[in-house]
Amino acid sequence: MIILKDILYKVAIESVHGSTEMAIEKIEFDSRKVQENDVFVAIRGTVSNGHDFIEKAINLGAVAIVCDTLPEIIVSGVTYIEVKDTNSALAFMASNYYGNPSVNLKLIGITGTNGKTTIASLLYQLFKKAGYKVGLLSTVKIMIDEIEYKATHTTPDSLTINHYLAEMNTVGVAYCFMEVSSHGIHQKRTEGLHFAAGVFTNLSHDHLDYHPTFAEYRDVKKLFFDHLPKTAFALTNVDDKNGAIMFQNTAARKLTYALKSYADFKAQILENQLSGLLLKINESEVWVKLIGTFNAYNLLAIYGTAVELGLDKLEVLRLLSELESVSGRFQFIVSEEQITAIVDYAHTPDALENVLKTINDIRTNNEHLITVIGCGGDRDKAKRPIMAHIATSMSNKVIITSDNPRTEDPIDIIADMEKGVEVQNQRKTLSIVDRKQAIKTACQLASFKDIILIAGKGHETYQEINGVRYDFDDMKIVKEFLEQLNK
Repeated sequence: MIILKDILYKVAIESVHGSTEMAIEKIEFDSRKVQENDVFVAIRGTVSNGHDFIEKAINLGAVAIVCDTLPEIIVSGVTYIEVKDTNSALAFMASNYYGNPSVNLKLIGITGTNGKTTIASLLYQLFKKAGYKVGLLSTVKIMIDEIEYKATHTTPDSLTINHYLAEMNTVGVAYCFMEVSSHGIHQKRTEGLHFAAGVFTNLSHDHLDYHPTFAEYRDVKKLFFDHLPKTAFALTNVDDKNGAIMFQNTAARKLTYALKSYADFKAQILENQLSGLLLKINESEVWVKLIGTFNAYNLLAIYGTAVELGLDKLEVLRLLSELESVSGRFQFIVSEEQITAIVDYAHTPDALENVLKTINDIRTNNEHLITVIGCGGDRDKAKRPIMAHIATSMSNKVIITSDNPRTEDPIDIIADMEKGVEVQNQRKTLSIVDRKQAIKTACQLASFKDIILIAGKGHETYQEINGVRYDFDDMKIVKEFLEQLNK
């Protein structure tokens, strides 16, 4: 039995109307899920306001309401808790409800624009290989040691996070690696969690549909480091000009990694091939199966994190050499005709440029690079022409197509992208609305040893059109078309 007052620990309460000594069943912030004896937390979302559903929650059996503005009608027998911020209140309540599970394991948060999924997923892989029970909270999936769950958000809501962390406690998970998005930080989903470490990857143009300015986007990321305890360590990429900013107000122990600057963890790329990278990390050489400069940064962050968490340096290097690439992150296949098809999640200008630069660094220029690229609907429109400009400047041929158009007309999205195509690049650019047809066309245009990059969706196995998700897997589709061409 859980008493209401026990889950209000650390919540910034403005006023209480009623008793907090009552027993409650569970916490809900979706009024549709409320049942008898629940607490309903009214969250102000981007689409709807939970305060509008307080009456509905009470009718469904809620015995306590947590809100930032008291309703005009106070129902007798219901406890109303007025708080400063309901997002923050939900985070602390969720943590208390599940017995503060983040304290019972080492929780490591990874934030930045690009590389979060790769670093979190490969740290999970590495620590599993090292013999530990490990948890993962990522865009791609949620892992409780060996058990896999489907992920719906980069950073889930506070209740979901604490639910999974509590499950990890039950099976004895020692380390959990978690992607921390700017949305998650801004909406206080990570408050009430005890982090053992924070890792910063990089910062570039993204989510400016949500954050009004780049400065706010940067400062929200910084908030994560501001809240790290002094018992934690903060590891940041100092080759990124925003890396040092993350350190400004943190109480955590400060550590750095870089390829170009002086740092605690330093790497040098000795060889960069389609088969892998030869890296020199702090005077030791290691061959890894991942490729590209961006992955050298990711692997360096993984090395630094693992060493700081107590693993032996030589053992970490050995484990790095065994790591396999993450689903939808520079995943590639080579057809019988020696055509290489690469599927990558690159959906920001910086990520796309990194992937294209990696391919261009490896190829001999005797082969053509054909890029298939789209941009998501109902999202940051400013990056659309930039994405098309980068693709057409760094590829021999570009097919502009749909990504997840969501509620937007894909033709309008493509028109926005086309504005970034310079006159001299228009002749090598095609626009094909249907993504499957665009991939098929890329395969038909490709000749012996050519390279096809399909960017933007990566690990996603769906395409979202007008609120409906249809089965769609870039890797599966390109594989099928290349096999057809071989026949």
